[in-house]
Amino acid sequence: MVNVNKLSAEMQKELAFTKEELAELEQARKMPITFDEDCPETTPERALKFRRVNPPRSVNAHGA
Repeated sequence: MVNVNKLSAEMQKELAFTKEELAELEQARKMPITFDEDCPETTPERALKFRRVNPPRSVNAHGA
């Protein structure tokens, strides 16, 4: 993750969203989620079968 405080003002401006992008994001937040055959709603049964690609690591895995 990037520490924004260590970035120059120019880099921060380059990484920031434009007004148009912020408006698009806000509009997308208001849209309903539409499920279809390519992206069906997850059922509790299907959620139980879900396997993470990157399993969570133990914080003290290396005795730190």
